[in-house]
Amino acid sequence: MTWTTRPRSDIGDLAAIEAGQGPLVVLLHGVGLRAEAWGAQIDALCGAGYRVLCPDMPGHGESKFCNSIGLEGYAGLVTGIMNEPVVLVGHSMGALIALHIAASGHEQVKGVAALNAVYRRSPEAQKAVLLRAAALDETRTNDPTATLQRWFGGNPSEEFAACSRWLQEVNPAAYKAAYTVFAESDGPADTQLAQTNCPALFLTGEEEPNSTPRMSRDMALLAPKGQVEVIANAAHMMPMTHPFEVNSSLLSFVRRCLP
Repeated sequence: MTWTTRPRSDIGDLAAIEAGQGPLVVLLHGVGLRAEAWGAQIDALCGAGYRVLCPDMPGHGESKFCNSIGLEGYAGLVTGIMNEPVVLVGHSMGALIALHIAASGHEQVKGVAALNAVYRRSPEAQKAVLLRAAALDETRTNDPTATLQRWFGGNPSEEFAACSRWLQEVNPAAYKAAYTVFAESDGPADTQLAQTNCPALFLTGEEEPNSTPRMSRDMALLAPKGQVEVIANAAHMMPMTHPFEVNSSLLSFVRRCLP
């Protein structure tokens, strides 16, 4: 598909793509991206009779950035737009936020899907991600080459080109702030997973080196209503690169949570 810019609405303090009618699904993107990264999921969910909100993270897309707000701040901006029953779907940093909200016991959360979520990184991976965060320059555009190599293996595609553009358009200070929160978190705590009482789907790619299938399996075992699915031959950007498989899993899960 073509990853073209879509119109936004102002939802609370965030700019968001708002589409469709029906029960609400909120989609939270990862660091350096924007709401359009969910383009294939927006179309599938709206076509299945759901209303979708896809907010831009602060300083990403068309949302404004003021200062670093920490994980609680990112989560608070999302809960501020949740005034009806909702399924939260997050990718990478978005998964971290979604799981944080679900673990809080928020009464409107009827289900949470965590795509490519991290949990208990190895010491080597933890050191590497912290070094990457520290190296980011908050005053100028950062070179996306290494990020794209991790996500796509350097193979050109429409998805590669779109992510390259978004990574170069994001506010550098907002990118560093969000990536630092992501790097300093090792995923949800065991106690948070144990108190996530709504249905929880942990979905990742078979070839994902950083948010691995093992991580998703371990989280699903701790969540009372957890389930895990692994997408074959997929890696970090599977919502874009493997939309059919991701949409099939998400639609089945959302239908169970919001019949």
